Amino acid sequence: MPSRHPLQPVLAAIDVGTNAVRLELARPDADGALETLHQERDPIRPGEGVFATGTMPEETAQRLLATLRRYAALCRRHKAQVRAVATSALREARNSAEVVQRVRDESGLNLEVVSGKEEARLICLGVLHRKPPGTRSLLIDIGGGSTEVATAVGEKPDNLWSLGLGSVRLTEVFDASRTVTSKQLRIMRSFVSEVLGKTLPPKLPHLPRVALGSSGTINAVVSFASSESSGNATVRQLTQTVETLAGMPPDRRRKRFDPKRADIIVAGAVILEGVAKYLGVESVSVVNRGLRDGILVDLLYRQDAQHQSEDHSLADAAIAMGERFHFDEKHARQVASLALTLFDDLAALHQLPLSVRPHLEAAALLHDIGHSINYERHHKHTYYLIRHSDIPGLADRERELVARVARYHRRSPPELAHSGMAGLTPLEARTVRKLATLLRLANALDHSHHQPIKDFKATNGRDGVALHLHARQPVDLELWNAEREMAHFRRVFGKKLTFHVHNGGR
Repeated sequence: MPSRHPLQPVLAAIDVGTNAVRLELARPDADGALETLHQERDPIRPGEGVFATGTMPEETAQRLLATLRRYAALCRRHKAQVRAVATSALREARNSAEVVQRVRDESGLNLEVVSGKEEARLICLGVLHRKPPGTRSLLIDIGGGSTEVATAVGEKPDNLWSLGLGSVRLTEVFDASRTVTSKQLRIMRSFVSEVLGKTLPPKLPHLPRVALGSSGTINAVVSFASSESSGNATVRQLTQTVETLAGMPPDRRRKRFDPKRADIIVAGAVILEGVAKYLGVESVSVVNRGLRDGILVDLLYRQDAQHQSEDHSLADAAIAMGERFHFDEKHARQVASLALTLFDDLAALHQLPLSVRPHLEAAALLHDIGHSINYERHHKHTYYLIRHSDIPGLADRERELVARVARYHRRSPPELAHSGMAGLTPLEARTVRKLATLLRLANALDHSHHQPIKDFKATNGRDGVALHLHARQPVDLELWNAEREMAHFRRVFGKKLTFHVHNGGR
Protein backbone atom coordinates (compact mmCIF):
# COMPACT_ATOMS: atom_id res chain seq x y z
CA MET A 1 0.00 0.00 0.00
CA PRO A 2 1.45 3.41 -0.97
CA SER A 3 2.61 5.52 1.94
CA ARG A 4 0.92 8.83 2.54
CA HIS A 5 2.89 11.94 1.75
CA PRO A 6 3.51 13.59 5.12
CA LEU A 7 2.84 17.10 3.79
CA GLN A 8 -0.51 16.36 2.16
CA PRO A 9 -3.01 18.82 3.67
CA VAL A 10 -6.42 17.92 4.99
CA LEU A 11 -9.25 18.93 2.63
CA ALA A 12 -12.68 19.95 3.91
CA ALA A 13 -15.97 20.03 1.99
CA ILE A 14 -19.02 21.78 3.42
CA ASP A 15 -22.33 21.38 1.57
CA VAL A 16 -25.21 23.62 2.61
CA GLY A 17 -28.16 21.92 0.94
CA THR A 18 -31.88 22.35 1.25
CA ASN A 19 -32.46 19.41 3.59
CA ALA A 20 -29.19 19.27 5.52
CA VAL A 21 -25.70 20.63 6.03
CA ARG A 22 -22.80 18.22 5.57
CA LEU A 23 -19.10 18.25 6.39
CA GLU A 24 -16.41 15.87 5.23
CA LEU A 25 -12.71 16.02 6.09
CA ALA A 26 -10.37 13.95 3.93
CA ARG A 27 -6.68 13.57 3.20
CA PRO A 28 -5.23 12.60 -0.21
CA ASP A 29 -3.08 9.48 -0.31
CA ALA A 30 0.12 9.35 -2.34
CA ASP A 31 -1.81 7.86 -5.28
CA GLY A 32 -4.46 10.60 -5.22
CA ALA A 33 -7.20 8.62 -3.44
CA LEU A 34 -9.09 10.47 -0.71
CA GLU A 35 -9.14 8.96 2.77
CA THR A 36 -12.10 10.18 4.86
CA LEU A 37 -11.08 11.43 8.31
CA HIS A 38 -14.40 12.73 9.60
CA GLN A 39 -18.03 13.15 8.42
CA GLU A 40 -21.03 14.98 9.84
CA ARG A 41 -24.59 15.54 8.65
CA ASP A 42 -27.03 17.88 10.36
CA PRO A 43 -30.63 17.74 9.02
CA ILE A 44 -31.39 21.35 9.93
CA ARG A 45 -33.44 22.06 6.77
CA PRO A 46 -31.75 25.29 5.51
CA GLY A 47 -34.43 25.49 2.81
CA GLU A 48 -37.37 25.37 5.21
CA GLY A 49 -39.79 28.13 4.19
CA VAL A 50 -37.53 29.57 1.47
CA PHE A 51 -39.55 28.30 -1.50
CA ALA A 52 -42.84 29.44 0.02
CA THR A 53 -41.70 32.89 1.25
CA GLY A 54 -38.58 33.65 -0.82
CA THR A 55 -36.59 34.37 2.35
CA MET A 56 -34.59 32.31 4.84
CA PRO A 57 -36.33 32.81 8.21
CA GLU A 58 -34.26 34.05 11.14
CA GLU A 59 -34.78 30.81 13.07
CA THR A 60 -33.38 28.80 10.12
CA ALA A 61 -30.47 31.22 9.72
CA GLN A 62 -29.60 30.79 13.41
CA ARG A 63 -29.56 26.99 13.03
CA LEU A 64 -27.31 27.31 9.99
CA LEU A 65 -24.91 29.72 11.69
CA ALA A 66 -24.58 27.52 14.78
CA THR A 67 -23.80 24.48 12.60
CA LEU A 68 -21.26 26.32 10.45
CA ARG A 69 -19.48 27.79 13.47
CA ARG A 70 -18.94 24.24 14.71
CA TYR A 71 -17.80 23.00 11.30
CA ALA A 72 -15.38 25.92 10.98
CA ALA A 73 -13.84 25.07 14.37
CA LEU A 74 -13.31 21.46 13.25
CA CYS A 75 -11.68 22.65 10.02
CA ARG A 76 -9.33 24.96 11.95
CA ARG A 77 -8.42 22.13 14.31
CA HIS A 78 -7.34 20.02 11.32
CA LYS A 79 -5.74 23.03 9.54
CA ALA A 80 -7.87 22.07 6.56
CA GLN A 81 -8.16 23.68 3.16
CA VAL A 82 -11.89 24.42 2.99
CA ARG A 83 -14.48 24.93 0.29
CA ALA A 84 -18.02 25.63 1.50
CA VAL A 85 -20.87 25.78 -1.01
CA ALA A 86 -24.58 26.50 -0.78
CA THR A 87 -27.13 25.35 -3.34
CA SER A 88 -30.72 26.10 -4.30
CA ALA A 89 -32.10 27.28 -0.95
CA LEU A 90 -29.63 30.17 -0.71
CA ARG A 91 -29.63 30.66 -4.49
CA GLU A 92 -33.28 31.66 -4.22
CA ALA A 93 -33.42 33.36 -0.82
CA ARG A 94 -33.75 37.14 -1.16
CA ASN A 95 -31.62 37.57 1.98
CA SER A 96 -28.87 35.29 0.66
CA ALA A 97 -26.17 38.00 0.65
CA GLU A 98 -27.00 38.92 4.26
CA VAL A 99 -26.80 35.27 5.39
CA VAL A 100 -23.49 34.73 3.56
CA GLN A 101 -22.03 37.84 5.22
CA ARG A 102 -23.18 36.64 8.66
CA VAL A 103 -21.56 33.26 8.00
CA ARG A 104 -18.29 35.01 7.11
CA ASP A 105 -18.44 37.29 10.16
CA GLU A 106 -19.40 34.61 12.69
CA SER A 107 -17.51 31.55 11.41
CA GLY A 108 -14.81 32.88 9.12
CA LEU A 109 -16.08 30.64 6.29
CA ASN A 110 -16.40 31.97 2.75
CA LEU A 111 -19.72 30.37 1.77
CA GLU A 112 -20.13 30.25 -2.03
CA VAL A 113 -23.65 30.27 -3.40
CA VAL A 114 -23.00 28.17 -6.51
CA SER A 115 -25.05 28.15 -9.70
CA GLY A 116 -27.09 25.12 -10.69
CA LYS A 117 -24.62 24.22 -13.42
CA GLU A 118 -21.64 24.48 -11.07
CA GLU A 119 -23.52 22.25 -8.62
CA ALA A 120 -24.09 19.72 -11.44
CA ARG A 121 -20.41 19.89 -12.43
CA LEU A 122 -19.26 19.19 -8.88
CA ILE A 123 -21.69 16.28 -8.51
CA CYS A 124 -20.35 14.88 -11.78
CA LEU A 125 -16.79 15.23 -10.53
CA GLY A 126 -17.61 13.47 -7.26
CA VAL A 127 -19.51 10.57 -8.79
CA LEU A 128 -17.25 9.98 -11.79
CA HIS A 129 -13.81 10.60 -10.28
CA ARG A 130 -11.34 8.15 -11.90
CA LYS A 131 -13.94 6.83 -14.34
CA PRO A 132 -12.29 5.31 -17.46
CA PRO A 133 -11.89 8.07 -20.11
CA GLY A 134 -14.21 6.60 -22.75
CA THR A 135 -17.11 5.61 -20.46
CA ARG A 136 -20.41 7.44 -21.07
CA SER A 137 -22.52 8.21 -17.99
CA LEU A 138 -25.85 9.80 -17.14
CA LEU A 139 -26.29 11.31 -13.67
CA ILE A 140 -29.38 12.37 -11.75
CA ASP A 141 -29.21 14.14 -8.37
CA ILE A 142 -32.41 15.19 -6.58
CA GLY A 143 -31.88 17.84 -3.95
CA GLY A 144 -34.37 19.70 -1.82
CA GLY A 145 -34.72 22.65 -4.18
CA SER A 146 -33.34 21.52 -7.52
CA THR A 147 -32.54 18.44 -9.56
CA GLU A 148 -29.28 18.21 -11.49
CA VAL A 149 -28.90 16.12 -14.64
CA ALA A 150 -25.58 15.59 -16.41
CA THR A 151 -24.10 13.51 -19.20
CA ALA A 152 -20.40 12.81 -19.17
CA VAL A 153 -17.55 11.01 -20.89
CA GLY A 154 -15.03 9.66 -18.39
CA GLU A 155 -15.16 12.09 -15.48
CA LYS A 156 -15.78 15.16 -17.64
CA PRO A 157 -19.37 16.40 -18.14
CA ASP A 158 -20.44 17.35 -21.66
CA ASN A 159 -23.97 18.49 -20.74
CA LEU A 160 -25.22 19.99 -17.47
CA TRP A 161 -28.77 20.95 -16.55
CA SER A 162 -30.28 22.27 -13.33
CA LEU A 163 -34.04 21.86 -13.00
CA GLY A 164 -36.33 23.84 -10.71
CA LEU A 165 -37.56 20.60 -9.16
CA GLY A 166 -36.67 19.50 -5.66
CA SER A 167 -38.20 17.24 -3.03
CA VAL A 168 -38.70 20.04 -0.47
CA ARG A 169 -39.88 22.54 -3.10
CA LEU A 170 -42.44 20.12 -4.56
CA THR A 171 -43.61 19.05 -1.10
CA GLU A 172 -44.21 22.67 -0.05
CA VAL A 173 -45.93 23.67 -3.30
CA PHE A 174 -48.29 20.66 -3.37
CA ASP A 175 -48.62 20.03 0.39
CA ALA A 176 -47.37 16.48 -0.20
CA SER A 177 -46.11 15.65 3.29
CA ARG A 178 -49.48 14.11 4.17
CA THR A 179 -51.51 11.49 2.32
CA VAL A 180 -51.49 12.44 -1.36
CA THR A 181 -54.78 12.11 -3.24
CA SER A 182 -54.92 10.75 -6.77
CA LYS A 183 -55.77 14.25 -8.02
CA GLN A 184 -52.74 15.76 -6.22
CA LEU A 185 -50.52 13.04 -7.65
CA ARG A 186 -51.79 13.64 -11.17
CA ILE A 187 -51.09 17.39 -10.85
CA MET A 188 -47.61 16.78 -9.39
CA ARG A 189 -46.69 14.42 -12.24
CA SER A 190 -48.00 16.93 -14.78
CA PHE A 191 -45.97 19.73 -13.18
CA VAL A 192 -42.77 17.66 -13.22
CA SER A 193 -43.36 16.73 -16.86
CA GLU A 194 -43.87 20.39 -17.79
CA VAL A 195 -40.64 21.52 -16.11
CA LEU A 196 -38.69 18.70 -17.77
CA GLY A 197 -40.07 19.64 -21.20
CA LYS A 198 -39.07 23.28 -20.73
CA THR A 199 -35.56 22.55 -19.41
CA LEU A 200 -34.22 19.41 -21.08
CA PRO A 201 -33.84 18.85 -24.86
CA PRO A 202 -36.64 16.74 -26.38
CA LYS A 203 -34.23 13.95 -27.28
CA LEU A 204 -30.75 13.11 -25.99
CA PRO A 205 -28.93 10.61 -28.22
CA HIS A 206 -26.62 7.81 -27.09
CA LEU A 207 -27.70 7.81 -23.44
CA PRO A 208 -26.74 4.85 -21.24
CA ARG A 209 -29.62 2.55 -20.39
CA VAL A 210 -28.91 2.89 -16.67
CA ALA A 211 -28.79 6.29 -14.97
CA LEU A 212 -26.69 6.88 -11.85
CA GLY A 213 -28.57 8.40 -8.92
CA SER A 214 -26.39 10.21 -6.40
CA SER A 215 -28.58 11.73 -3.67
CA GLY A 216 -30.02 10.54 -0.38
CA THR A 217 -33.53 10.94 -1.76
CA ILE A 218 -32.77 8.71 -4.74
CA ASN A 219 -31.11 6.17 -2.44
CA ALA A 220 -34.23 6.03 -0.26
CA VAL A 221 -36.64 5.74 -3.21
CA VAL A 222 -34.60 3.09 -5.06
CA SER A 223 -34.09 1.05 -1.89
CA PHE A 224 -37.84 1.03 -1.32
CA ALA A 225 -38.57 0.21 -4.97
CA SER A 226 -36.02 -2.59 -5.34
CA SER A 227 -37.50 -5.84 -4.08
CA GLU A 228 -34.05 -7.41 -3.89
CA SER A 229 -32.38 -4.36 -2.29
CA SER A 230 -30.00 -4.39 -5.23
CA GLY A 231 -29.48 -0.65 -5.38
CA ASN A 232 -31.13 -0.61 -8.80
CA ALA A 233 -34.79 0.03 -9.69
CA THR A 234 -36.53 -0.17 -13.06
CA VAL A 235 -38.83 2.58 -14.27
CA ARG A 236 -41.79 0.23 -13.76
CA GLN A 237 -40.73 -0.29 -10.12
CA LEU A 238 -40.39 3.48 -9.66
CA THR A 239 -43.92 4.04 -10.97
CA GLN A 240 -45.28 1.42 -8.56
CA THR A 241 -43.32 3.04 -5.71
CA VAL A 242 -44.86 6.45 -6.45
CA GLU A 243 -48.37 4.96 -6.25
CA THR A 244 -47.58 3.06 -3.04
CA LEU A 245 -45.93 6.00 -1.24
CA ALA A 246 -48.63 8.46 -2.27
CA GLY A 247 -51.35 6.27 -0.74
CA MET A 248 -49.38 5.47 2.41
CA PRO A 249 -50.48 7.29 5.60
CA PRO A 250 -47.83 9.73 6.95
CA ASP A 251 -47.29 7.71 10.15
CA ARG A 252 -46.44 4.59 8.12
CA ARG A 253 -44.01 6.57 5.96
CA ARG A 254 -42.30 7.83 9.12
CA LYS A 255 -41.87 4.26 10.37
CA ARG A 256 -40.31 3.22 7.05
CA PHE A 257 -38.07 6.29 6.54
CA ASP A 258 -36.22 8.81 8.66
CA PRO A 259 -38.89 11.34 9.80
CA LYS A 260 -37.33 14.26 7.90
CA ARG A 261 -37.03 12.11 4.75
CA ALA A 262 -40.54 10.70 5.14
CA ASP A 263 -42.12 14.14 4.71
CA ILE A 264 -40.54 14.68 1.29
CA ILE A 265 -40.24 11.12 -0.06
CA VAL A 266 -43.40 11.22 -2.23
CA ALA A 267 -42.21 14.35 -4.02
CA GLY A 268 -38.74 12.85 -4.49
CA ALA A 269 -40.21 9.65 -5.96
CA VAL A 270 -42.41 11.63 -8.38
CA ILE A 271 -39.40 13.61 -9.59
CA LEU A 272 -37.23 10.51 -10.06
CA GLU A 273 -39.99 8.69 -11.94
CA GLY A 274 -40.56 11.72 -14.20
CA VAL A 275 -36.88 12.27 -15.00
CA ALA A 276 -36.25 8.56 -15.69
CA LYS A 277 -39.25 8.35 -18.02
CA TYR A 278 -38.35 11.57 -19.84
CA LEU A 279 -34.78 10.40 -20.44
CA GLY A 280 -35.96 7.00 -21.60
CA VAL A 281 -33.68 4.97 -19.33
CA GLU A 282 -34.46 1.43 -18.23
CA SER A 283 -33.43 1.81 -14.60
CA VAL A 284 -31.70 3.95 -11.97
CA SER A 285 -28.72 2.66 -10.00
CA VAL A 286 -27.65 4.24 -6.71
CA VAL A 287 -24.13 5.58 -6.11
CA ASN A 288 -22.99 6.69 -2.65
CA ARG A 289 -21.11 9.76 -3.83
CA GLY A 290 -22.21 13.25 -4.76
CA LEU A 291 -21.69 16.96 -4.28
CA ARG A 292 -19.53 16.70 -1.15
CA ASP A 293 -17.19 14.26 -2.90
CA GLY A 294 -17.03 16.58 -5.90
CA ILE A 295 -15.98 19.50 -3.72
CA LEU A 296 -13.13 17.38 -2.31
CA VAL A 297 -11.98 16.25 -5.76
CA ASP A 298 -12.14 19.86 -6.97
CA LEU A 299 -9.94 20.94 -4.05
CA LEU A 300 -7.56 18.09 -4.83
CA TYR A 301 -7.25 19.17 -8.46
CA ARG A 302 -6.76 22.81 -7.53
CA GLN A 303 -3.70 21.95 -5.46
CA ASP A 304 -2.34 19.52 -8.05
CA ALA A 305 -0.03 21.49 -10.35
CA GLN A 306 0.14 18.76 -12.98
CA HIS A 307 -3.63 18.46 -13.21
CA GLN A 308 -4.01 22.22 -13.43
CA SER A 309 -1.79 22.28 -16.50
CA GLU A 310 -3.61 19.36 -18.14
CA ASP A 311 -7.25 20.12 -17.29
CA HIS A 312 -8.74 22.16 -20.13
CA SER A 313 -12.39 21.94 -19.10
CA LEU A 314 -12.64 25.59 -17.99
CA ALA A 315 -10.77 26.79 -21.10
CA ASP A 316 -13.12 24.71 -23.26
CA ALA A 317 -16.12 26.30 -21.54
CA ALA A 318 -14.63 29.78 -22.10
CA ILE A 319 -14.03 29.05 -25.80
CA ALA A 320 -17.59 27.79 -26.18
CA MET A 321 -18.84 31.03 -24.61
CA GLY A 322 -16.55 33.09 -26.87
CA GLU A 323 -17.97 31.36 -29.94
CA ARG A 324 -21.47 32.40 -28.89
CA PHE A 325 -20.32 36.02 -29.02
CA HIS A 326 -18.35 35.57 -32.29
CA PHE A 327 -14.96 36.34 -30.72
CA ASP A 328 -11.67 36.44 -32.63
CA GLU A 329 -10.55 32.97 -31.57
CA LYS A 330 -6.98 33.21 -32.93
CA HIS A 331 -6.38 36.45 -31.03
CA ALA A 332 -8.03 35.08 -27.86
CA ARG A 333 -5.92 31.92 -27.90
CA GLN A 334 -2.74 33.91 -28.57
CA VAL A 335 -3.40 36.31 -25.68
CA ALA A 336 -4.20 33.38 -23.39
CA SER A 337 -0.97 31.61 -24.38
CA LEU A 338 1.11 34.77 -23.80
CA ALA A 339 -0.60 35.46 -20.46
CA LEU A 340 0.00 31.91 -19.20
CA THR A 341 3.66 32.08 -20.24
CA LEU A 342 4.01 35.29 -18.21
CA PHE A 343 2.24 33.63 -15.27
CA ASP A 344 4.50 30.55 -15.38
CA ASP A 345 7.80 32.32 -16.03
CA LEU A 346 7.19 35.03 -13.42
CA ALA A 347 5.79 32.81 -10.63
CA ALA A 348 8.48 33.93 -8.18
CA LEU A 349 7.59 37.57 -8.90
CA HIS A 350 3.79 37.53 -8.67
CA GLN A 351 3.63 34.80 -5.94
CA LEU A 352 0.05 33.90 -6.79
CA PRO A 353 -1.35 30.41 -6.09
CA LEU A 354 -1.55 28.00 -8.99
CA SER A 355 -5.31 27.76 -8.45
CA VAL A 356 -5.81 31.19 -10.12
CA ARG A 357 -3.96 30.21 -13.31
CA PRO A 358 -7.15 28.86 -14.98
CA HIS A 359 -8.91 32.11 -14.06
CA LEU A 360 -6.30 34.11 -15.94
CA GLU A 361 -6.70 31.80 -18.94
CA ALA A 362 -10.49 32.19 -18.92
CA ALA A 363 -10.23 35.99 -18.64
CA ALA A 364 -7.73 36.08 -21.51
CA LEU A 365 -9.91 33.92 -23.75
CA LEU A 366 -12.99 36.07 -23.06
CA HIS A 367 -11.46 39.55 -22.75
CA ASP A 368 -12.91 40.85 -26.05
CA ILE A 369 -16.41 39.33 -26.05
CA GLY A 370 -17.83 42.78 -25.25
CA HIS A 371 -17.17 43.65 -28.92
CA SER A 372 -20.47 41.92 -29.65
CA ILE A 373 -22.25 44.83 -27.94
CA ASN A 374 -20.05 47.84 -28.58
CA TYR A 375 -16.36 48.31 -29.41
CA GLU A 376 -15.70 51.60 -27.63
CA ARG A 377 -16.68 50.35 -24.16
CA HIS A 378 -16.18 46.67 -24.85
CA HIS A 379 -14.09 46.05 -21.71
CA LYS A 380 -17.09 47.03 -19.55
CA HIS A 381 -19.49 44.96 -21.65
CA THR A 382 -17.09 42.03 -21.31
CA TYR A 383 -17.31 42.36 -17.53
CA TYR A 384 -21.12 42.34 -17.65
CA LEU A 385 -21.34 39.33 -19.99
CA ILE A 386 -18.94 37.19 -17.94
CA ARG A 387 -20.46 38.18 -14.62
CA HIS A 388 -23.97 37.23 -15.72
CA SER A 389 -23.10 34.01 -17.54
CA ASP A 390 -23.11 30.48 -16.15
CA ILE A 391 -19.62 29.11 -16.87
CA PRO A 392 -19.11 25.47 -15.83
CA GLY A 393 -16.01 25.20 -13.68
CA LEU A 394 -16.42 28.58 -11.97
CA ALA A 395 -18.17 29.25 -8.68
CA ASP A 396 -20.04 32.55 -8.52
CA ARG A 397 -17.23 34.39 -6.73
CA GLU A 398 -14.60 32.99 -9.08
CA ARG A 399 -16.67 34.15 -12.06
CA GLU A 400 -16.78 37.64 -10.54
CA LEU A 401 -12.97 37.70 -10.29
CA VAL A 402 -12.54 36.45 -13.87
CA ALA A 403 -14.92 39.20 -15.02
CA ARG A 404 -12.89 41.85 -13.17
CA VAL A 405 -9.59 40.64 -14.64
CA ALA A 406 -11.05 40.68 -18.16
CA ARG A 407 -12.58 44.13 -17.60
CA TYR A 408 -9.14 45.61 -16.89
CA HIS A 409 -7.44 44.37 -20.08
CA ARG A 410 -7.55 47.95 -21.44
CA ARG A 411 -8.18 51.57 -20.53
CA SER A 412 -8.06 52.34 -16.77
CA PRO A 413 -5.42 50.24 -14.98
CA PRO A 414 -6.57 48.07 -12.05
CA GLU A 415 -5.45 50.42 -9.29
CA LEU A 416 -6.77 49.51 -5.84
CA ALA A 417 -8.63 52.82 -5.52
CA HIS A 418 -10.43 52.54 -8.88
CA SER A 419 -14.22 52.25 -8.65
CA GLY A 420 -14.18 48.98 -10.62
CA MET A 421 -12.31 47.30 -7.75
CA ALA A 422 -15.05 48.06 -5.22
CA GLY A 423 -16.48 45.13 -3.29
CA LEU A 424 -13.34 42.99 -3.38
CA THR A 425 -11.52 41.80 -0.28
CA PRO A 426 -7.89 43.01 -0.02
CA LEU A 427 -6.65 39.57 -1.13
CA GLU A 428 -9.06 39.46 -4.09
CA ALA A 429 -8.09 43.00 -5.12
CA ARG A 430 -4.37 42.14 -5.12
CA THR A 431 -5.04 38.99 -7.15
CA VAL A 432 -7.15 40.85 -9.74
CA ARG A 433 -4.55 43.61 -9.97
CA LYS A 434 -1.70 41.20 -10.65
CA LEU A 435 -3.60 38.98 -13.09
CA ALA A 436 -5.00 41.96 -14.99
CA THR A 437 -1.50 43.44 -15.30
CA LEU A 438 -0.26 40.22 -16.91
CA LEU A 439 -3.31 40.18 -19.19
CA ARG A 440 -2.78 43.79 -20.27
CA LEU A 441 0.78 43.02 -21.28
CA ALA A 442 -0.23 39.84 -23.13
CA ASN A 443 -2.99 41.70 -24.97
CA ALA A 444 -0.56 44.44 -25.99
CA LEU A 445 1.78 41.79 -27.45
CA ASP A 446 -0.93 40.83 -29.96
CA HIS A 447 -2.38 44.28 -30.55
CA SER A 448 -2.49 43.74 -34.32
CA HIS A 449 -4.52 40.51 -33.89
CA HIS A 450 -2.10 38.92 -36.39
CA GLN A 451 -0.06 36.79 -33.94
CA PRO A 452 3.36 38.10 -35.02
CA ILE A 453 5.06 36.62 -31.93
CA LYS A 454 5.91 32.95 -32.42
CA ASP A 455 7.00 32.38 -28.81
CA PHE A 456 8.69 34.21 -26.00
CA LYS A 457 10.27 33.79 -22.61
CA ALA A 458 10.16 36.06 -19.57
CA THR A 459 13.09 36.19 -17.18
CA ASN A 460 12.99 37.79 -13.75
CA GLY A 461 16.40 39.26 -13.03
CA ARG A 462 17.84 41.55 -10.39
CA ASP A 463 17.63 44.55 -12.71
CA GLY A 464 14.15 43.86 -14.05
CA VAL A 465 11.99 41.59 -16.16
CA ALA A 466 13.22 40.85 -19.68
CA LEU A 467 10.89 39.59 -22.41
CA HIS A 468 12.67 37.71 -25.20
CA LEU A 469 10.33 37.74 -28.21
CA HIS A 470 10.75 35.40 -31.19
CA ALA A 471 8.83 37.07 -34.00
CA ARG A 472 7.65 35.77 -37.37
CA GLN A 473 6.96 39.31 -38.68
CA PRO A 474 7.54 42.92 -37.56
CA VAL A 475 6.24 43.69 -34.06
CA ASP A 476 6.48 47.50 -34.01
CA LEU A 477 2.79 47.95 -33.14
CA GLU A 478 2.99 45.33 -30.38
CA LEU A 479 6.10 46.90 -28.83
CA TRP A 480 4.61 50.39 -28.94
CA ASN A 481 1.56 49.17 -27.01
CA ALA A 482 3.58 46.97 -24.63
CA GLU A 483 5.83 49.89 -23.72
CA ARG A 484 2.73 51.84 -22.65
CA GLU A 485 2.22 49.15 -19.98
CA MET A 486 5.72 49.48 -18.55
CA ALA A 487 4.92 52.11 -15.93
CA HIS A 488 1.91 50.21 -14.59
CA PHE A 489 3.85 46.91 -14.56
CA ARG A 490 6.53 48.59 -12.45
CA ARG A 491 3.95 49.97 -9.99
CA VAL A 492 2.43 46.51 -9.49
CA PHE A 493 5.54 44.32 -9.46
CA GLY A 494 8.32 46.78 -8.62
CA LYS A 495 10.36 45.77 -11.69
CA LYS A 496 11.10 47.54 -14.97
CA LEU A 497 10.38 45.80 -18.28
CA THR A 498 12.74 45.40 -21.21
CA PHE A 499 12.02 43.83 -24.62
CA HIS A 500 14.43 41.82 -26.77
CA VAL A 501 13.27 40.82 -30.26
CA HIS A 502 14.85 37.89 -32.12
CA ASN A 503 14.43 36.65 -35.71
CA GLY A 504 13.31 39.97 -37.14
CA GLY A 505 11.40 42.94 -35.82
CA ARG A 506 13.19 45.88 -34.28
